Amino acid sequence: MSQVTVTKNPVPSWMDRGALPSFSLPLASEMSSLNPIALVRRFADEMDRMFGTAPGRSRGETDFWMPLIEMAEHDGQLTISAELPGLRRDDVKVEITKDALILQGERKRAHREKHEGYDLSERSYGRFYRAIPLPEGANIDKATAELVNGTLEVSIPIPEAKTSRRQIPVQEGKPRIASPN
Repeated sequence: MSQVTVTKNPVPSWMDRGALPSFSLPLASEMSSLNPIALVRRFADEMDRMFGTAPGRSRGETDFWMPLIEMAEHDGQLTISAELPGLRRDDVKVEITKDALILQGERKRAHREKHEGYDLSERSYGRFYRAIPLPEGANIDKATAELVNGTLEVSIPIPEAKTSRRQIPVQEGKPRIASPN
């Protein structure tokens, strides 16, 4: 009689880290033992395995970031402010076409600490690209850009928009009773 070795694996086969990504749904019996956070974590792990995570990186770190921008129109000027903390003028490229303002660049940060018995060194990199649509008639030849204390400000003269608008008064309505269906 031949012998069979049986090993008990507490982790379901679909969660085995060595397996190829499998987008099949877990069995109902497996679903009942998982909470929603575990399901989200499973999905994120599958994505990391499928697309790969760079060595030394944790989930959530990327090579791409999106700086926050703010746009305002005042006195015939369109002003676009972008938060670019830690960047220098040489790290940023600003281009303008008749249709869009293009902001792009890369941030590189390095942090090093020396302690007794060990050194800590951390680096992070990230590229960004933003294309911001411009209104028709923007005077791109007179656009200016200035980087001060991590904030990029771009000013573009634009024609005054002549819109005809009027305010519509809001009236008090009668309460409606829903009909039973």
